[in-house]
Amino acid sequence: MGEIQKIEIENFDFTGLILKEPKEKAVGLPAIISSVKQAAKYMDPIDAFKLSLKINQKGGFDCPGCAWPDPDDDRSALGEYCENGMKAIAEEATKMSVTRGFFAEHSVADISKFSDFKMGKLGRLTEPMVLRADATHYEPISWEDAFKLIATELNALDSPDEAIFYTSGRTSNEAAYLYQLFIRAYGTNNLPDCSNMCHESSGVALSHTVGIGKGSVTLNDLHEAEVIMIMGQNPGTNHPRMLAALEKCKNNGGKIITVNPLPEAGLINFTDPQSPIKMLQGGTSLTDIFAPVKVNGDVAFLKAIMLKLVAMEDANPEKVLDWKFIKEHTHGFETFLADLRKEDIRHAVSESGVEESIITEVANMMASNEKIIICWAMGLTQQKNGVGNIQEVVNLLLMRGAIGKPGAGTCPVRGHSNVQGDRTMGIWESPKDVFLDKLEEVHGIKAPREHGLHVVSAIEAMKAGTGKVFFAMGGNFLSATPDTHYTAEALQNTNLTAHVSTKLNRSHLVTGKQALILPCLGRTDKDVQAGGEQFVSCENSMGVVQSSQGILTPPSKLLKSEVAIVAEMAQATLPNAGINWNEFAADYDKIRDAIAKTIPGFENYNERVRTSGGFYLPNGARVRQWNTETGKANFTSNEIPHNELKDGEYIMMTLRSHDQYNTTLYGLDDRYRGIYNERRIVMMNPNDMRARGWKEKQVVDLFSEFNGVKREALKFLIVSYPIPEGNVATYFPETNPLVPIDSYADKSHTPTSKLVKITIKSVS
Repeated sequence: MGEIQKIEIENFDFTGLILKEPKEKAVGLPAIISSVKQAAKYMDPIDAFKLSLKINQKGGFDCPGCAWPDPDDDRSALGEYCENGMKAIAEEATKMSVTRGFFAEHSVADISKFSDFKMGKLGRLTEPMVLRADATHYEPISWEDAFKLIATELNALDSPDEAIFYTSGRTSNEAAYLYQLFIRAYGTNNLPDCSNMCHESSGVALSHTVGIGKGSVTLNDLHEAEVIMIMGQNPGTNHPRMLAALEKCKNNGGKIITVNPLPEAGLINFTDPQSPIKMLQGGTSLTDIFAPVKVNGDVAFLKAIMLKLVAMEDANPEKVLDWKFIKEHTHGFETFLADLRKEDIRHAVSESGVEESIITEVANMMASNEKIIICWAMGLTQQKNGVGNIQEVVNLLLMRGAIGKPGAGTCPVRGHSNVQGDRTMGIWESPKDVFLDKLEEVHGIKAPREHGLHVVSAIEAMKAGTGKVFFAMGGNFLSATPDTHYTAEALQNTNLTAHVSTKLNRSHLVTGKQALILPCLGRTDKDVQAGGEQFVSCENSMGVVQSSQGILTPPSKLLKSEVAIVAEMAQATLPNAGINWNEFAADYDKIRDAIAKTIPGFENYNERVRTSGGFYLPNGARVRQWNTETGKANFTSNEIPHNELKDGEYIMMTLRSHDQYNTTLYGLDDRYRGIYNERRIVMMNPNDMRARGWKEKQVVDLFSEFNGVKREALKFLIVSYPIPEGNVATYFPETNPLVPIDSYADKSHTPTSKLVKITIKSVS
């Protein structure tokens, strides 16, 4: 048994749990009220009004929240946004600010005692700050001196591979491209990013099976689908505007299947806040079939469906499977089918946790419809078999010929607003040679060829002392990553940590020997450079690239854009690289011209990004062009996982509350689930509670053990909830300390945040 790792970096105070009945309707009037309250509390009213008219509009700015696509044509002038989008805006465009006076008054130790929620509400950062070696307080530093410090530390390393450059999903295309260019000119591919922790499993699975690591559908495809199956996803909280697309599908006669361990209000009923009639009528019932799969029961569930389809095909030859598509467009079907036939339907049903009658109903719906879309998010990707989960999704779609035609295909739903765009721009630790060749041709650099560090290996490198400088372009790395205490120790083992941020977060408090906070402009801010007012661009979940231009006066004259920060850091570090960094910073058109020369699909970038609504990037799977090694879409075979639990063990999955976006906490309520004013909770099946003699609001401690290392998360309250027996659900980042650093998905290295074995002990 290993020693329990301890670094006190959390706030353990309970905040007053209130429980109510879970909601069965999402959005509607309560969402409007919540949005208005958030805007009124934190924003200038005039700013709030101006932003509400420009968010996600053509020629406006891209919401700093999720990556859900905007309609190609009919965008609502009254509000092309959702409740959590308005919360994201209020968080960024807050009238509060954090000045040098705050840091002079509060030591790092003092700030560490703040809750994450309280810290986030302090306001926007206003000037660069430095934490000197052995200092207790951050103090102001000029931008010039900050860049000198970074350059000194980077150029003092024995190897460029001792530096780690992280990227969050909100970084614009322009900043991301310039960032990766600087890093590769510097000499490393150490570019871990938030994709490593979310949809990396999707990218790996889809690249192998259909030849592109992105979804194949458009927003219009969802509207005309006959069946949409949603797996491991809670759009009512995480992608609320998706509900409007699902409603259109329903209105067009489509059916919706929901596969999730928890019933979620957003998939039960959607009440359109822009339709007074629908609010009076009670909204639209969305889910036709609910399959309460147990955690990690997805492969079993999908295989059970496919076994049912094969049985139907056997009984009615050439009536169920799309043989024409299979023969013309796929590879490996016979091997796949032989493997599938070896499975016992009873075993698959049992491991799924879903009643066979429900699976039969799903299979019948799949067999009787041709336009099928399957959507998914972290519930599928953050598993040991995350890649296998998505490969089985593809298998099912291939059997029915449901990829590469209108109303059908794959739909991984991305989180951060430009996380997909960042990968397109080259933010990746495993770049392809063809991309590096182009970088060398366009910019005259010598690009490193050895693959770099992803998130997990980057943390391990810092822990081992081989990662000595950590630079983060956005995000809250400490809170987003697994194994919080291990990660904290790793960060503290570096010579320098530097974070480009709009707001204060916990990552600023767990630092290397020295630390920098580099405050940047947000999406809502005007960006004026030497060449005049600038705009940036983003890529949404469905491969549309469009412009984004802020409209507010920045909260401080000392803020710099992400592009300017990268350019000036690059100039200070690599003054002789032969790249005119200052020219790129002055005029973002110059960056887009470089992108157009480097990345296929961005030809005439500056011209096309200025068109209304932007443009679609090429997508082979969308038109049945399979850029795989076989030249076809590939069937694959995966084993059904079995998670045997000892007495007293549970499988924990982490999730978000409704008042949360990734690690940003907008509030302390989870309105749809009926959980208010508290985040340190454990959702548990009532039968599991009775078996242990536990009552609601019982105080418990949580423990995990993996590869001989014990981990703990203390002081949580039990909440009775309709979740499969043997499974529990908790919020992140509060339970990220339980996610082992060395437990990750095969092939993708995505942390298994949805598959953590834990034990629970009552606190007397």
